[in-house]
Amino acid sequence: MSRVVPARPRDAASLVIVRGKGAKTEVLLGRREPKGRFMPDVYVFPGGRVDPADARAPACSEPRAEVLERLRRACPEGRARALAVAAVRETFEETGLQFGELCDGTLRPALSGLDYIARAITPSRLPVRYHARFFVARGEHATGDLGGSGELLDLRYVPIQQATTLRIVDVTAFVLRHLQDLLAGEAPSGVPLYHYRQGKGRVRWG
Repeated sequence: MSRVVPARPRDAASLVIVRGKGAKTEVLLGRREPKGRFMPDVYVFPGGRVDPADARAPACSEPRAEVLERLRRACPEGRARALAVAAVRETFEETGLQFGELCDGTLRPALSGLDYIARAITPSRLPVRYHARFFVARGEHATGDLGGSGELLDLRYVPIQQATTLRIVDVTAFVLRHLQDLLAGEAPSGVPLYHYRQGKGRVRWG
């Protein structure tokens, strides 16, 4: 029997938008279409695939040096900035929130306020796979009205404790727990990778 070669993961980026402090901390989540091809009918952070143009897109501000350094540990140098741009661009398209400035209908992203907190690679058994990087930004820094393209339904800020009780996948649950540890100053150093081995989720720090 021929061996099935797993699909190559595509680069993607998500933006975890946080507002409030302490017990009042909230995160922005939206529910994917029930009939969608990838992760249907679950709550996710806004985000999506990296486009070729993201590497060349003009920006209001660039990622901080320490953010780029962490990204470059697991991706080519030219890809690091594109990932940050994709997170902001996809967030604008899916939610209507602008981290940056609109120029003739095109968003020039502000990247200096982003932090890079985690990454994940979806299981090898899936026909479509992603190597996702998760950034975090403060919702108070965004402009625009919450709405977007309609790709995400029921867009809303949810108390971080309540978010883990929604219909979410294991990767989202892990990022939420890691975010709570970061906000409490209790997270290990480094950027965690959530991946799968023999069908089970694993975490590797690096």
